[in-house]
Amino acid sequence: MILQAAGIHKSYGATPVLAGVSLLVNERDRIGLVGVNGAGKSTLLRILAGELEADSGSVTRSKELKIGYLAQNDRLAGHRTIWEEMVSAFGPLVEQEKELKQLEARIGDPAEQADEKRYAALLAQYADLTERFRAAGGFEMENRIRSVLHGMGFGGFHPDTEIASLSGGQRTRLALARLLLTQPDLLLLDEPTNHLDIETLEWLEQYLRNYAGAMIIVSHDRYFLDAVVTSIVEIERHAAARYTGNYTRYMEQKAAEFELSVKRYEAQRQEIAKMEDFIRRNLARASTAGRAKSRRRALERIERIEKPQAARQASFSFQTERKSGKEVLQVYGIAAAPAPEMEPIFRNFSLEVRRGERVAFVGPNGIGKTTLLRALVGELPLKEGSVRWGAGVSVGYYDQRQSGLNPANTVLDEVWNAYPHLAEAEIRTVLGNFLFSGEDVKKTIASLSGGEKARVALAKLMLKRANVLVLDEPTNHLDLLSREVLEAALDEYDGTLLFVSHDRYFLNRLADRIVELSPDGTAQYLGNYDDMLRKKREQAEWDHSGEERRGKPAGSDASDMPTAPGAASYEAEKQARREQRARVRKIEQAEAEIARLEAQIAALEEEMASPEISVDYVKLREKQAQIDELRPKLEEAYAAWERLVEE
Repeated sequence: MILQAAGIHKSYGATPVLAGVSLLVNERDRIGLVGVNGAGKSTLLRILAGELEADSGSVTRSKELKIGYLAQNDRLAGHRTIWEEMVSAFGPLVEQEKELKQLEARIGDPAEQADEKRYAALLAQYADLTERFRAAGGFEMENRIRSVLHGMGFGGFHPDTEIASLSGGQRTRLALARLLLTQPDLLLLDEPTNHLDIETLEWLEQYLRNYAGAMIIVSHDRYFLDAVVTSIVEIERHAAARYTGNYTRYMEQKAAEFELSVKRYEAQRQEIAKMEDFIRRNLARASTAGRAKSRRRALERIERIEKPQAARQASFSFQTERKSGKEVLQVYGIAAAPAPEMEPIFRNFSLEVRRGERVAFVGPNGIGKTTLLRALVGELPLKEGSVRWGAGVSVGYYDQRQSGLNPANTVLDEVWNAYPHLAEAEIRTVLGNFLFSGEDVKKTIASLSGGEKARVALAKLMLKRANVLVLDEPTNHLDLLSREVLEAALDEYDGTLLFVSHDRYFLNRLADRIVELSPDGTAQYLGNYDDMLRKKREQAEWDHSGEERRGKPAGSDASDMPTAPGAASYEAEKQARREQRARVRKIEQAEAEIARLEAQIAALEEEMASPEISVDYVKLREKQAQIDELRPKLEEAYAAWERLVEE
């Protein structure tokens, strides 16, 4: 055990955040800390790091425990260079290196060499310090710095680059790089995946998997959590519960737990109903009154199970007002820049998109993905080329910067001003589905968190009913539950999707084509993120085996490259994927209809079994008539489902 938190309570004013949270951390533990936005994850990390005092409870740390804490959007400042900042992470080693250089200068001094005894002592001192410096990793210091800088996306930066010249996201990444170099016994990382592109995410995952210390990580990146952590601690309703396994395993356990708690609740309800019925029927009879009173005392002693409540989550869907033409978008050799006065950051980009496609754009930070989307929707002028949208296309654009939100507006006004023809009640209903209820709708946009702003922007986008959605990092700032709801809504969407995302779960669920942007140009891959990785591995293996057969260095001859599929086979594969996705969507809709009808029938049968209705012939007949009306619909739903599955 290296750290133990016991009975942690923390409130902000009258609002409780943590209530009796306990946590044990052992050496090499890899803990993912999850919970909805505002659950208290960041507060708990700050308490564990010693940066915030708990109202009550205790935190016990092992002797000489070295903790490294990275807060959300922690960023370096000052006028140091990148290299100076990274070297400063090594503290005592830097001082030892200076001392070694001083000793080296003395060793080379003829005056020191003149006194043999003193010179021998000097050499011994130098040898001792050199050994200590080597044992502490001093001679690997520069290599470690270069490795971490490269992995965190700073390989192309000059070491003398001043930190003050970097963007906020770059300074946050650099803060994480510096923290990793300090190699603490316990890493406390609050959203370390913010501002990281996929390549950097993969490097960080590998680094943390091999890390010698323990770690507690807050992240909304499910792919990252699955790759790195071995247990999950969930903060829910101010308390904490621990689950063994990664994020996917936690979700399975959580679902099983909820199902079991529902069954226990229903079983107790039925038992209580039976006891109450027995008491009611037997209390008035002299022969059975004693048994009824005994049963009533037993009933009073029962500890009632609260009805299980699923976590409150957003609920919405994206609909289209009309269908677009088959040819949705044609892009010919475009070049664009983030601002009109700047040089283009990409050139000669071409693309064709057909109705119903789901195209994802990926690539390293700074390659121009956001610039591309803004150019496609007309927010930026083109330097070269042309963009042509097809017939009947209506475009909805989600901007990760939320620049379309007016900070002075209330939540209600922000949405209502965009859709003034809708009734206030309808706007409030939509906002309620996005978790803005009651007085929440009167909050100003400026006062909202990043996740709340994202939900407002998504509410506006949903009401537009566009048949093409262009989304720039739509999962940023959303908690895990909200991401899953958004994915489900977009999965049901029957329009066309163009999106940028670093969320690999999101890419896997929604993309049917990936366009990868790189400094060398673009590459397209049919399928999702995992399909892209598999095709890259296959290509690399083919290249390697081909070069071995020819006995030539890799890349020396392009004549044996595999033949690219022709346009006809490419379109056929795309069409097959679209048809498969449509079939899967219809099967899911059929299953949802079956579940809905079965739930209605079960609810009616439960009502018929209740003591109040079981003796009321008129109500029983009404309920039975409703069931008789639903059963043919259920049979039709099953038949439709079977046809779809057979297809």
